[in-house]
Amino acid sequence: MFPSNWFENPERAERLIQIAQSSFLPLVKGALTYTLSLTLLSFAFGLMLAIVTALARISRVSVLIGIARAYVSIIRGTPLLVQLFIIFYGLPSVGITIDPFPAAVIGFSLNVGAYASEIVRAAILSIPKGQWEAAYSIGMTYTQALRRIILPQAARVSVPPLSNSFVSLVKDTSLAASILVSEMFRKAQEIAAATYEPLLVYSEAALIYWVICLALSFLQDWLEQRLDRYVAR
Repeated sequence: MFPSNWFENPERAERLIQIAQSSFLPLVKGALTYTLSLTLLSFAFGLMLAIVTALARISRVSVLIGIARAYVSIIRGTPLLVQLFIIFYGLPSVGITIDPFPAAVIGFSLNVGAYASEIVRAAILSIPKGQWEAAYSIGMTYTQALRRIILPQAARVSVPPLSNSFVSLVKDTSLAASILVSEMFRKAQEIAAATYEPLLVYSEAALIYWVICLALSFLQDWLEQRLDRYVAR
């Protein structure tokens, strides 16, 4: 991973080891304090927005359908970095100033909501119509059928793609460094600028990202196995 001449000079090798050791805790702190919290908050708000948007898309109200389609089209058709810049750097020009961390949460939540809404909508539409008819036959209303019958089944179907979106969000939070959020990548930039060892520091940050995503992948596999226990074979 690293050039061999890094370690030809014992003093340089010792310096690199010291930088790696001294930068590890600040990077982990940035990951735990900002990266993971930003990911969890954004995904939670984004998922709620996704459910609302998905229900609007499958409703029979043309106004709701139009609003939901426009929202999804705008978010999916523009880069996430541009969205963050509009929220953090653009809105102050019209008198709306948002601190870096809340601005990042808003930007990531809107982005997650648009993409996850298509996942949720597809999961709802994948449920056989017979499930709706069965719910109506025992006297359930549309809302009751949706809440008690359809959404629980759709949740199981949507777990794998939503889990992938969650893992992707962990990596996308590195873009928050561009709007001054002190997450892990921002810390790596600061350390690399101070030590003049960008390859070492960024590689260390990449390793931490990989470990986090690997742990989330194991959690995803476990959750899918748990949910498969309730599927009729």
